[in-house]
Amino acid sequence: MKRWAWWLVAGLGLAVPMGAGATQVADLTAPAAGVRVGTQHVTAAPAAETAADGVAQRRYTFTPSPAPALTLAPAHGAWDWRSQGELHLRVQNAMPWAVTLDLVVDSGQGQHLQATVGLPAGPAQTLVLPLAATSPLAFGMQKGPARPFDDDGQRILLATAVSGQLDPAAVHAVRVSMPAPQAPQSILLGRLDVVRGTPLLQAAYTGIVDRYGQYTRGQWPEKIADDAALRAAVNQRLPAAATARMDRYGGRLDVQLNGTGWFHAQKADGRWWLVTPDGHGFFSLGVDATVADGTRTYVEGREAMFRDLPPDTGAWAAFWGTGDSRDPQRGAGAGRCCEHGRWFDFYAANLYRVDGKNWLAAWRTRTLARLKAWGFNTLGNWSDPALGAMHQLPYTRELELRGDFGNVSTGHDLWGRMPDPFDPRFAPAVEAAAAKAAQGVRDDPWLLGYFAGNELSWAAWGPGGRWALAIGTLRGEARSAAKQAFIADLRAKYGTPDRLAAAWGIALPTWQALAATNFPAPEPDAAHPAIAADYSAWLSRYAGQFFRIVAAAIHRHDPHHLYLGSRFAMKTSEAIAMCAKYCDVVSFNVYADLPQHGFDAAAMRQLDKPVLISEFSFGSDDRGPFGNGVVSVETEAQRGVAYARYLQAAASDPDIVGVHWFEYVDEPVTGRLLDGENSHFGLVGITDIPFRGFVEAVRKANAAVRH
Repeated sequence: MKRWAWWLVAGLGLAVPMGAGATQVADLTAPAAGVRVGTQHVTAAPAAETAADGVAQRRYTFTPSPAPALTLAPAHGAWDWRSQGELHLRVQNAMPWAVTLDLVVDSGQGQHLQATVGLPAGPAQTLVLPLAATSPLAFGMQKGPARPFDDDGQRILLATAVSGQLDPAAVHAVRVSMPAPQAPQSILLGRLDVVRGTPLLQAAYTGIVDRYGQYTRGQWPEKIADDAALRAAVNQRLPAAATARMDRYGGRLDVQLNGTGWFHAQKADGRWWLVTPDGHGFFSLGVDATVADGTRTYVEGREAMFRDLPPDTGAWAAFWGTGDSRDPQRGAGAGRCCEHGRWFDFYAANLYRVDGKNWLAAWRTRTLARLKAWGFNTLGNWSDPALGAMHQLPYTRELELRGDFGNVSTGHDLWGRMPDPFDPRFAPAVEAAAAKAAQGVRDDPWLLGYFAGNELSWAAWGPGGRWALAIGTLRGEARSAAKQAFIADLRAKYGTPDRLAAAWGIALPTWQALAATNFPAPEPDAAHPAIAADYSAWLSRYAGQFFRIVAAAIHRHDPHHLYLGSRFAMKTSEAIAMCAKYCDVVSFNVYADLPQHGFDAAAMRQLDKPVLISEFSFGSDDRGPFGNGVVSVETEAQRGVAYARYLQAAASDPDIVGVHWFEYVDEPVTGRLLDGENSHFGLVGITDIPFRGFVEAVRKANAAVRH
């Protein structure tokens, strides 16, 4: 049921100027001029109440329903906000937990702006909604400051991601709703204003990074204020590494298997194991991206975000550089600003502050000691090669699949388009990549194996996403080698275009029509099962061609070590089956609460190949960086709980042979160079200070698995 309360003064539909650059639209504590307030499954308290700061507010309770809403509209006509840039709403969460609010501003021609914010428990604040579409990408990062911050004594909560369009000359309504509350939820509301320009949007991104790369407006136990505190925190004493009952590679002495002199995979008593060169069972506990140079962030074009940056001269010059991360074929970070130009490396600069000119050697020694003390036994993908060469932990290598070969777009080209393995230039490029990766390590028993590719676009999102590679192949250019191979398969099966047309339910006068660029490949449907059957056959052939070529190149240049797969994210059953056929281990990047929720465990059991979880993590937003990763938890303490639960589930699965955490160091507050990702899921912060509570929880969980 929807109710309208008419709060009218002299029948005016005009906003009332309130000074200080703000124009009042409505006051939700008392009758307002020319405004009507509608409620749908929302009840208002009969009287206002006074907040701790002396400001009047009224309590509104959103009752269980799909979308209880409070709507404000002008009594007559529409609001003209052409000179306004932000909407400000006084709001306080009356619950002891966070609630979610959906904000919508409706205007003429069916246009509207929409944003979703998390309203934390605590004191009142000003909720700021920019009156134009925006996102953190406009400021060069993937996530913006979603937690409240102080601006000259005013507590601000910014809607960092606003989508849609607005006709500012004809604003019809402002709606505040909650998505499907399961119990009554109350908030306190006050004035609704609009202001000129975007002062608080700009303030939210100004002066947010200090000289150490830390977020200036947050506090947490590991945050430091001076160099002395930095050195003391970085050099904390470590617990002794648990090496009892382990061989030199970290294998379990109580699990005796076949020793070959190299890492390999073996199934014993119904369970898959990685096996050390000395012949002992090895559950790989790895950390990805253990590097000292992975946290650079662009400064150029965003100078106002940074406070007290060191000069680009003298000893500090080593931590400045230039880069260009623009790539029109990569979807990750698309549309962001400030993706090229000058960058600064806060992490490396902090290491210099701690250890002076020999900072890199000191970091390598300290990092290996930490990983061993915390119970890790593997250096995961993208880690510093020098760490592996020190022969203290087994390590992995990556084949960089780059070259001038063709590609296929699936529409989900997060890290670029899918390599075309039918292009005659693909195999030589893989050959060169394998030779480069194996150089100097093919005879090293500490090498675990090789990955080739990461989160390749085997599929796309959506219900029809599993067919995206087949559809993308047929929609590709006429000269595409993959397309020509697919057409050859179809011609061999059907013989004539009319037989294919009948099976697929399409018009196809000639084979040349199928070869045309942008051919409208049909989506599979129940009436034409041949489409799905043909697409499935093609997906198998495509994946088989890819994995066969890569496996042959790896084993030609290194006959000793494992091919660890290609780190599936988007995937199809056909691609997984071909990976299992040609690879020694099938790897999945599984961002979920449990590893088994990221792949088909029953299917893998049928394929009878070991599984490596090559990426997982849990993030929170209470340690500086704004992002909390793909799988988020509310607090830092919950990260350790989630880690232990995930690891226990992996170790108890007879097909899983290891898990690799992503990643060693937190990402920069303002985003990494590659794509602006800026999440907190590190073992250590940008200052190289370990997150003590989390790493202790990790150490205990790792010890439970290794023993």
